[in-house]
Amino acid sequence: MIKLNLPAINNMELAQKYQSYHQELEAELVEKLQQAQQGGGEKKAKLQHSRGKLTVRERISYLQDTQTYFLELSGLAGDKLYADQTVSSGGIITGVVTVAGRLCMVVANDQTVKGGAYFPITVKKHLRAQEIATQNRLPCLYLVDSGGAYLPMQAELFADQQHFGRIFYNQAQMSARGIAQLSAVHGHCTAGGAYIPAMSDYTVMVKAHGRIFLGGPPLVKAATGETVTSAELGGWQIHSHQSGVVDAVADTEHQALDMLKQRVADLPNPTHLESSYQHHHQLRPSQDPAANIDDLYKLMPTTHHQRLNPRLIIACLVDGSEFDEFKPNYGTTLVTGWAWLMGIPIGIVANHGVLYADSAQKATHFIDLCVAHHRPLIFLQNIPGFMVGRAAESAGIAKYGAMMVRAVATAQVPKLTVIVGGSYGAGNYAMCGRAYAGDYVFTWPQARIGVMGSKQAWEVMSSIGSQPQTTSASDRQTQQTFQAEFDHTTSPYYATARLWDDGLIPPSQTRKIVAAALTSTLSKPKQPTVKGIVRQ
Repeated sequence: MIKLNLPAINNMELAQKYQSYHQELEAELVEKLQQAQQGGGEKKAKLQHSRGKLTVRERISYLQDTQTYFLELSGLAGDKLYADQTVSSGGIITGVVTVAGRLCMVVANDQTVKGGAYFPITVKKHLRAQEIATQNRLPCLYLVDSGGAYLPMQAELFADQQHFGRIFYNQAQMSARGIAQLSAVHGHCTAGGAYIPAMSDYTVMVKAHGRIFLGGPPLVKAATGETVTSAELGGWQIHSHQSGVVDAVADTEHQALDMLKQRVADLPNPTHLESSYQHHHQLRPSQDPAANIDDLYKLMPTTHHQRLNPRLIIACLVDGSEFDEFKPNYGTTLVTGWAWLMGIPIGIVANHGVLYADSAQKATHFIDLCVAHHRPLIFLQNIPGFMVGRAAESAGIAKYGAMMVRAVATAQVPKLTVIVGGSYGAGNYAMCGRAYAGDYVFTWPQARIGVMGSKQAWEVMSSIGSQPQTTSASDRQTQQTFQAEFDHTTSPYYATARLWDDGLIPPSQTRKIVAAALTSTLSKPKQPTVKGIVRQ
């Protein structure tokens, strides 16, 4: 182990420029997250309170054990996604929460956002939460207050494999595997929303506000001509005395949440811990990094064209800033090694430039070692891609790159990715991007995610004749428009709105967020790694 230190600053004027740039990026992100946390706004929150109801975040806060951390996921889901609709946080709050001493996945409808209706992004976010819960065997707590599918967009969320119905399929699958499904009905559960409590192992309903029905009073009137109130159709008396859909009734929302807490407390201890990753390591006391991320800001360039030594980031993340580097003099465009993060042993794979054949070989070897030692992997992405050209192809970049990609894809250890800079081309895949089914992916606000940069994309398009050569003012304007649109689609805000990650996070919060996410993975059952055919 060596202690990583941040270098002395020689150019204070440049350092202050860097620091201001990154502090402004973080402040902008924090402001956007805080705005999203307002849901439908103050007026809608007051309306909730006037009806005797809690807001969705008040429910989660009450459910959560004191002095524990709520790992909220995808806080900017749906941001500017729909031209004519504002769907704050995708209309649903999801995250890992500690209840009765146990990590759980909470999925909670925000009734202040379009009545808790499900947009396509709402469904996607709900399914992602269930995916994380399934991978890590986290009990699911559903705080239901939903108007069901947003009907004007039904064609985009109803019938396909990863649409609304998959939610209920997942509930059945998780329940069958012993992953508890627990619901509290805080308001109306209409149409598809009704299946969430109906598919749960245990459901409690709040007397005054809880309603469950496949079709609400307007639909019943249209379909059958029957006039019926919501309470007569799906209130607590119907479902606790006649239908049997609910298992308990609460006088207040707090009482309902207390009942959920008790059910979590009564869950049996997991039977798989002896085969989990947690079982293979003795955790040790956490130690603060010696390096400060505020000082890192003074060293981080404002563009991805200037290479950033990833050891500087590692120094600000790991315990004691201590790092045991693997093959430091070989494949130097990739940094690999072992460290501890808040007392948890980890392996780190971090970019330091373009991937060559030797750095891909090094990554494959290191990943195999971490798998053999049951060590979780942290990927720090800042990659322009794989090296191209005659020399690189002759050296076997395609073969060794494929070996690295295969190692990442088949490594059955917890895998977390933080995109700290550029994430381009196949480098995104090799460094455990979204397509490679890691446990979590988080993104920094200076990140860029795309097939390539906008300038390179324009040059490629021009060379094959898809775009005109820039020889006139008109052509240059076309180029600028193309690159501006391309840059927009590689923005981290564009990515996080579409759930290409699990959250756009402030760099200063990375250590805490990654540690919380990592902790949620440690009790997952250990699986054997099978690589299949490897090209030699």
